[in-house]
Amino acid sequence: MNQKFAVRDLVLISLFTALTAIMAYIVIPMPGGLPPITGQSFAVMLAGLLLGAHKGAMSQIIYVLLGMAGMPVFAGGTAGAGVLAGPTGGFIWGFILGAFVIGKIAEMSKQRSLPVLYLAAVLGGIVAVYTPGILQMARFLDMPVYNGVVAMLPFIPGDLVKVAVAGPLALRILGSLPAAYTTTTAKPNTQ
Repeated sequence: MNQKFAVRDLVLISLFTALTAIMAYIVIPMPGGLPPITGQSFAVMLAGLLLGAHKGAMSQIIYVLLGMAGMPVFAGGTAGAGVLAGPTGGFIWGFILGAFVIGKIAEMSKQRSLPVLYLAAVLGGIVAVYTPGILQMARFLDMPVYNGVVAMLPFIPGDLVKVAVAGPLALRILGSLPAAYTTTTAKPNTQ
């Protein structure tokens, strides 16, 4: 990736890195090695929808690097490589992929309509984040992948609520920004 970022882009990337870290402090603990319910995936959805694939993913790469370096930015203020290597670390790694997938789907759309943003948020914010998360959790807890998928089913309704809020919020933000601030030439379709 030979991507150059303008100062404005770096500020936006940093903003979404910080938003993800802040949303990590909204925590509902879950039993049995399951990941906690947090606001992080909502921030990942917004990063992809508003920044696009590369900048959205970059915001999450920086987030992961900060946590790996010991900054208390992971769920509930945790940090360190041990979190990334543990049973829930795959979900954090999935934030990078999720923001990229969300951004790529949004960028590929000629018109950013609500259905497109919903699709992007579901595929990137749920499927792309859950896949490495479930695989790492299943490996770490020595369970079949199928059991990992079943264990994550209770999280789907909450993530769908996040999708339902992120799509319209992103559409409203994109619609209120001058064309110079949008990540692609696609204009938001508010219908």
